[in-house]
Amino acid sequence: MRSNILQARGRRKTGSSQAGFTLIELLVAITILAIISVLGWRGLDSIVRARVVLTKEMEQTRGIQLAFAQIENDCAHLVDATNLPGREVLSAVGPRLVLVRNVFEENQPTRLQVVVYRVRDGVLNRREMQPTRELAVLDQDWQSALADAEVSPSIALQSQVTGFDMRTWKEGENGWRLGGSEVAGAPNSNPNSNPNPPSPTPGAPGLPAREGKLTGLEIAIQLSGRELPATKVFLLGAV
Repeated sequence: MRSNILQARGRRKTGSSQAGFTLIELLVAITILAIISVLGWRGLDSIVRARVVLTKEMEQTRGIQLAFAQIENDCAHLVDATNLPGREVLSAVGPRLVLVRNVFEENQPTRLQVVVYRVRDGVLNRREMQPTRELAVLDQDWQSALADAEVSPSIALQSQVTGFDMRTWKEGENGWRLGGSEVAGAPNSNPNSNPNPPSPTPGAPGLPAREGKLTGLEIAIQLSGRELPATKVFLLGAV
């Protein structure tokens, strides 16, 4: 009888010890969960940060692509300088690009339009004047563009721009020139070019090398946070 009672007590003690956890076991479990939570939070935080950076870079890339596409379209429709003798049709000076382009619309005669690309307060903007067939109006629009007059609304193409550099390529020369302008019959202003260029081949189209026209435009846009600028070369005029 006594032995039966002792066995029953032993079974109750064994069952009670297996039913719960000790304080040390709980502390160990909580510590492990805390470590796992910290590691998981750090991993999630790094993923979120990487996503923010990637999204920013994608937005910058998309903005640059759209800006380059618009510039390429304007350059492709650049007016031939020989059709406007004595007038500039392109000016790439400083952080500003000004050009005169042909406008072709259905059931409308060909008209001329002044377009301005300007970097101001870190934003690359594009402004276009009203198309016109009047040379007096065209001259006024050109002067307004050079003076940065707010005569028409502008469209922001790209923000966080820290640099906007341009170079031009002139036929008859062997290197790029910083900036430049396009005027029919203008003398060569590149000090690095050959002062005695060869005479043009008789019957060959175009102007002599000393009075050659601009055929290429290189634009380099430096964005904040990027080591190298986004650069692209554009052909000037219809090809």
